[in-house]
Amino acid sequence: MTASLEARTQMTYQQIRAWTVLPPEVLAVFGQLPREQFVPEGWRGAAYADMPIPLGDGQHMLTPTLVGAIVQAVAPVHTDTVLEVGTGSGYLSACLARLSASVHSLEIRPALAQRARINLKEAGIGNVTVEDADAFAWQPAAPGYDVIAITGALPAYDARFERLLKPGGRLFVITGRAPVMDAQLVRLTAQGQREQSSLFETLVDPMDVPAPPSRFVL
Repeated sequence: MTASLEARTQMTYQQIRAWTVLPPEVLAVFGQLPREQFVPEGWRGAAYADMPIPLGDGQHMLTPTLVGAIVQAVAPVHTDTVLEVGTGSGYLSACLARLSASVHSLEIRPALAQRARINLKEAGIGNVTVEDADAFAWQPAAPGYDVIAITGALPAYDARFERLLKPGGRLFVITGRAPVMDAQLVRLTAQGQREQSSLFETLVDPMDVPAPPSRFVL
């Protein structure tokens, strides 16, 4: 067993599975996908540590345990189309792509988007499209998605993303501000009824959101 494979196996079972991420198909993705290919070169020695690795411009990779929890929560299957808001390094994109039909990922920072495209190509992931886009101004070409994963924290829940879900779809979102943020899952039933649940507390980089309009005061 190579050092990389050993570290990947330890991450999968001693970190991700220990965080009650249990589906075998989800664990298999983490056991097979080389995370070091998505980590900036100077941080590759920490690729399998459960820590938020810096990507530049104040952004960080999500920890392996959080990525595992997201994938388990949205439970993608091979027929699902996925929308990801916030590509980052492309690691979560790749994990979702291994279990779904396709992933469309939006990244507001062009340098991160280009790096993610390179990472995904080098990892042999061909069913992810990374688009340079501000999610709050973006207009989807597709009518809806089975899965939506928002990787940055919103100060408050924003229903605009939920409206992009198909019936039966699942949306993962984190809301709140440091030091306490709430990870939530929104489901639409086959009949379009809404179900929302709080999953766990966490801490991630805030999402770039539009500034509120200034108020004119006499």
